[in-house]
Amino acid sequence: MSTSPATSGIPSASAVARARRFSVAPMMDWTDRHCRQLHRLLSHEALLFTEMVTSAAIVHGDAHRHLRFDTVEQPVALQLGGSDPIELAKATRIAHDFGYAEINLNVGCPSDRVQSGKFGACLMAEPDLVAECVRAMRDATDRPVTVKCRIGIDDQDTEESLDRFADTMVEAGVDALYVHARKAWLKGLSPKENRTIPPLDYDRVHRLRARLSPLPVMINGGIDTLETAVAEMAVTDGVMLGRAAYHTPMLLAEVDRLFFEGTAEPITLEAVMLAMADYADKHAGEGVRINQIARHMLGLANGLPGARQFRQILSVEACKAGADSSVMHRALEAVTRHNLAEAS
Repeated sequence: MSTSPATSGIPSASAVARARRFSVAPMMDWTDRHCRQLHRLLSHEALLFTEMVTSAAIVHGDAHRHLRFDTVEQPVALQLGGSDPIELAKATRIAHDFGYAEINLNVGCPSDRVQSGKFGACLMAEPDLVAECVRAMRDATDRPVTVKCRIGIDDQDTEESLDRFADTMVEAGVDALYVHARKAWLKGLSPKENRTIPPLDYDRVHRLRARLSPLPVMINGGIDTLETAVAEMAVTDGVMLGRAAYHTPMLLAEVDRLFFEGTAEPITLEAVMLAMADYADKHAGEGVRINQIARHMLGLANGLPGARQFRQILSVEACKAGADSSVMHRALEAVTRHNLAEAS
């Protein structure tokens, strides 16, 4: 585990651009360093994102706690939340020293807490301020600076307002855009409802990508199968999956073959479980509890006989006092037993 800022082994800008062909979305309370360790086992190539971290937390808080990551997770993008160009620049400098491959600005989160801090999706209404933030961040690092946004908010005209927003980002020198193909309704819908109720409009993202080319535009929102993701590659520069990748992580084992022309055999469930057990043993001395790791692994056996028992062991047994990596071995055995029973 990196215990101090990393200055070597940082992917080049061209390597990061290639990794954007497939990325796992930043998800609050989910895409922490333990989750990214798991996802990197499954795909060596995909771009992984941190949870959103506010610029204030980095500048005024414990930067090491928020930013530390294992270099084996690379390429990793840090997603920042904020709207103060000076503070975002300071946070970007700190993140640069930790070795992040890309710095991304959140202009898509619709939560009340984020709105009250004047960042996230509400910034779609203030493209000039976002441009100031992007320029300040670019001045603070030579790594790619990107923006993740929605196609619009509330009553905005998604044709006119999104074009204006995107053009302003281009003028500010943004390196790429990740676009969630839904509006965010800041008034009247909860963050959870904003993930499903506003209709998806993939065509709007396709038109934006054609208009902005050669600026890379990646699409996000509602993509729940690799088949859909592969189809989107014909009309976008990359796809970003969130909940589908988290809840059914084994689909990531096919990503290198489908998106990066990988030829290696996909990793097996057994190999993943043994590697994560070793990871848990390695970090037990740091005070990392087994359930902090196991909670990200619940969906690994989805679709297999014994999956229910697998999830139960990881979710219940891992929370008990004294639980250790043997929990992961027992979960694997539950699936193995069912498979052997079916084969006999």
